[in-house]
Amino acid sequence: MSGLLSAASIPELRKRVTFTLLMLLVYRAGVQIPTPGINGEALSAFFEKNASTLFGMFNMFSGGALENFSIFALGIMPYISASIIIQLLTVVVPQLEALSKEGESGRRTITKYTRYGTVILSLIQGFFIASGLEGMSSPNGVPIVADPGLQFKLMTVLTLTSGTAFIMWLGEQMTERGIGNGISIIIFSGIVARMPAAILNTFELIKSGELTLIFVPIIFVMMIVVVAFIIFIETSQRRIPIQYAKRVVGRKVYGGQSSHLPLKINVSGVIPPIFASSIMMFPATIGSFVKIEWVQQFTAALSPGTLYYEILFVGMIVFFCFFYTAVTFKPDDVAENLKKNGGFIPGIRPGKKTSEFLDKALVRLTVVGALYLSFVCVMPTMLIHKLNVPFYFGGTALLIVVGVAIDTISQIESHLVMRNYDGFMKSGRIKGRR
Repeated sequence: MSGLLSAASIPELRKRVTFTLLMLLVYRAGVQIPTPGINGEALSAFFEKNASTLFGMFNMFSGGALENFSIFALGIMPYISASIIIQLLTVVVPQLEALSKEGESGRRTITKYTRYGTVILSLIQGFFIASGLEGMSSPNGVPIVADPGLQFKLMTVLTLTSGTAFIMWLGEQMTERGIGNGISIIIFSGIVARMPAAILNTFELIKSGELTLIFVPIIFVMMIVVVAFIIFIETSQRRIPIQYAKRVVGRKVYGGQSSHLPLKINVSGVIPPIFASSIMMFPATIGSFVKIEWVQQFTAALSPGTLYYEILFVGMIVFFCFFYTAVTFKPDDVAENLKKNGGFIPGIRPGKKTSEFLDKALVRLTVVGALYLSFVCVMPTMLIHKLNVPFYFGGTALLIVVGVAIDTISQIESHLVMRNYDGFMKSGRIKGRR
């Protein structure tokens, strides 16, 4: 409580938090604006029947935007897919790799390419969704699209693409002027916004006898255990000791102090599950609307809860754990910076040996992190599907919610520490001689 009061007393931090909340309010308002040409009642009836399928998972991550088929129905997933493609190309294409090393100007160029990719993917996904909706109907046989045709397709593609572009802009603004990572917070808000309705739906099914009461405390305890486990792992780190050599400048001796290099057990954070979920959603979205027999069989085989889905999902999580860690943490650069600043790891020679030691430690941590992410994302989901829970709130959603909350709280604490440090320096400033 004292931390919240301290945050509220800092004008800059209060402004950032207020800006983030206002942007989330704008996002949630957009979720309620429907796309023209859709029969809302028929669409709601369709989602009630398919709440526990792939559509239920899409609806959870979009915060109910897909169920309403709002202007934000595509959500932020096209942006994430474009980011994945650009980062993969950065490793393969020398020009993009050179751009990534050019500092701020290079990052701006890569961000521009990511935006272009987001628009292209949104156009493709929007067209397939519009085409698929024209052939879909509610369980009572009422068509979801009131007036199908080319005009509906063009309007839907334009609306959904514009909505995704606006969400992308919102996320960037929240990252720059708010608190936390804007894209992650948007996904976080979408998941959390669906929780009250899902819990009420669960109680309704308990009253009707469709869900056994004994399973509810089991699921509740399981979620508490998973949340506690996630918090423990996400806040754990391996601290590699760093010793700085003494330097003599004139008659003064500098350095000689000890420090440490913190390496998180889960170096990649919540990025691998988000990337993996996005990749799994993209082909499934197209396959769900294409009325071809082999496509339907392929989509059914890759539905959440099936063995093939879980195996492929785990494989993607492991791949993105190693990929994202390799992109964000460079052992050679860290070793070189330590050497330049007179730092070394006790018992390890500076330079190449330090780089090899860090790389070995990083590989071990990444293996542990990949196993942890795979367990958290897959096991609760499989249990939920076995127990026939009427909403999708598996390990991936829990991981995103807890991970984003921890990251946002850490950034707020960083602002508080910087503010206190600033105040200390101002009050203790030494005045020069006149």
